[in-house]
Amino acid sequence: MARLSKEQIEYNISKLPGWKLNGNCIDRTIELNSFKEAISFVNQVAEFAEEMDHHPEIKIDFRKVKLSLTTHTSGGLTGKDFALAQRINKLVPYSGKAM
Repeated sequence: MARLSKEQIEYNISKLPGWKLNGNCIDRTIELNSFKEAISFVNQVAEFAEEMDHHPEIKIDFRKVKLSLTTHTSGGLTGKDFALAQRINKLVPYSGKAM
């Protein structure tokens, strides 16, 4: 998949509440109500990732889940990253709470 231009990345990130550009990645940290809920959320993300054959970096810290998306084979961000981020946002919409 082709790497996106700076303009394409800026446009796509502006349409993804809660996500931040971090070098060649987009990141979002989500705080859930419990550890069990965080694990359930990660399992749902894993299902999406398997369906899309696109796997995020995931860090779990009790109730907080940090997701980082990039397309390693393209050396940066592609449409796959933004498509997966959109699916994740449908699971847990951005509340406006800064993380």
